[in-house]
Amino acid sequence: MQLSVNGVETFVATGGKPFDKSLPTVVLLHGAGFDHSTWALHSRWFAHHGFSVLAPDLPGHGRSAGKALATIADMADWTAALIDAAGAAKARLIGHSMGSLIALETAARHPDKVAGLSLIGTAAAMTVGPDLLKAAEANDIAAIDMVSIWGLGFKAELGGSLAPGLWMHQGAQRVLERTAPGVLHSDLAACNAYQNALAAAAQVKVPAAVILGERDMMTPAKAGKTLAAAIPGARTIVLPGAGHMMMVEQPDELLAALRV
Repeated sequence: MQLSVNGVETFVATGGKPFDKSLPTVVLLHGAGFDHSTWALHSRWFAHHGFSVLAPDLPGHGRSAGKALATIADMADWTAALIDAAGAAKARLIGHSMGSLIALETAARHPDKVAGLSLIGTAAAMTVGPDLLKAAEANDIAAIDMVSIWGLGFKAELGGSLAPGLWMHQGAQRVLERTAPGVLHSDLAACNAYQNALAAAAQVKVPAAVILGERDMMTPAKAGKTLAAAIPGARTIVLPGAGHMMMVEQPDELLAALRV
């Protein structure tokens, strides 16, 4: 569906069912350079099991208009505005990578809008290497290669897709190749600059889960556990063998973790 968020036309996937604000709302926030398609499987499950789903393309991403937002704080404020625009009172936020930082910061800045948190592939500090930042700033294909190679676990790089005939590495590259020039760099720079994760974590007052990949090279499980330890009462779930892109690498295991 299309929503106007802060006056900007925004595409929001709803998992195959019309959004119903009377149901519990789940907001699914994608990572750097990606879009709502990240959540193709999980948005559908939630929509068909008693939830209303908002899986937006962030500004400047996918089918959404506008420019990419420059900071995690701006994206958090935008997420609160999205919930308002949909007519929901509050929502459980599920975020992957950059999306996990957005979810965490939203809970700190707009606690009245957040009913729960699920942070996937997250870390207390999401540092981005200078070579990747430089390549992304130049819109060099090398940036897409780096994100794809580091983002997928060992098994995923060998094949391992649950959908016959599909290759997870190539699928990730195709989504990133469709991203408008400058957007991937803007996202990565926002992650690299964000320093408020531990302070935001300490302010969380809703049920929270941190879901990590055992073989994640982008946000190593050790770094994710540091963040989880700062969130009062947070549960930590580590998916054995998984890399950073758990949504496609281990969709069933991730869903089981989200359902707990």
